[in-house]
Amino acid sequence: MSGHSKWATIKRKKGAADAKRGQLFTKLIKEITVAARNGGDPSGNPRLRSAIAIARAGSMPNDNIERAIKKGTGELEGVNYEEVTYEGYGPAGVAMLVESLTDNKNRTVAEIRNIFAKSGGNLGESGSVGWMFEKKGVLNFDKKTANEDKLMEAALEAGAEDIRDAEDSWDVITSPADFEKVKEALEKGGFKPLSAEVSMLPKNLIKIEVEDVAARMLRLMEALEEHDDVQKVHANFDIPAAILEKLSA
Repeated sequence: MSGHSKWATIKRKKGAADAKRGQLFTKLIKEITVAARNGGDPSGNPRLRSAIAIARAGSMPNDNIERAIKKGTGELEGVNYEEVTYEGYGPAGVAMLVESLTDNKNRTVAEIRNIFAKSGGNLGESGSVGWMFEKKGVLNFDKKTANEDKLMEAALEAGAEDIRDAEDSWDVITSPADFEKVKEALEKGGFKPLSAEVSMLPKNLIKIEVEDVAARMLRLMEALEEHDDVQKVHANFDIPAAILEKLSA
């Protein structure tokens, strides 16, 4: 299973999203604000529509969502965020992409570089690892509630590219262009995703079988995601289930 799915599983087990809801809201407000630059009507703005759906799933009040949209469209005064993706390497040479929204690039890059260094990784040049990933839509479903055959049939009929085994869940993979269409079709068919997003999936994986190295890798992921300017972190690590279970306990 890819770093994407394993990290999502770890966060669910730890209840990280609930424990840090305030920080999550801050990140979502940034995303909504930036997405709204391309139009405040979600029906014609897929990125905004997706951001609003995630915000509502996280119980963000509608007032917060509306204010963020108005800041993005210029109806209300707001901070001018810039989108920057950092590339680097974690422990064991794991390739990493760090998506951020920042109002101060110099501050953010210095802080991100420091986080990498503390975990034995290093920040790379632009283009150093980006080629190792491809943009895909990913919808994750719990195996306890989603029958594989029925999910696969519905997903492929809706236009999905693949369905992958993610140990305790299924990953439905789509092209970015078909993500919204597939998500809507599956939800109408009674399949409720644990998570749904357009993400950067690794083309190959690096297996980490040493517990100490795996622990440093997960600490790096957590430290990056806790940074206020970081929106998403993508990595190509693969940690065996036994080690993962021990570290996420």
